[in-house]
Amino acid sequence: MFFEIVRDVTHAETFAAGSSIREIARLRKLYGRGRWRKRKGIARARLEDGSVRLAEVHWYEAHGIGRKEFKIKRYID
Repeated sequence: MFFEIVRDVTHAETFAAGSSIREIARLRKLYGRGRWRKRKGIARARLEDGSVRLAEVHWYEAHGIGRKEFKIKRYID
């Protein structure tokens, strides 16, 4: 599903880091070594049909590499 983040992510928190991330080997192979963290937060997302919804989003992040692979986990409104 395609979507884009319309505003900044708020209430961001880390809930997994390093070896506790199941996909760590794939992330390092695809994007490079780094201190990978799995994070979640709240953001407004514009969906494929043009509607804008408040959603909980999850993503992977590493210093020097940035945020990768955003996923919408659930809609809030």
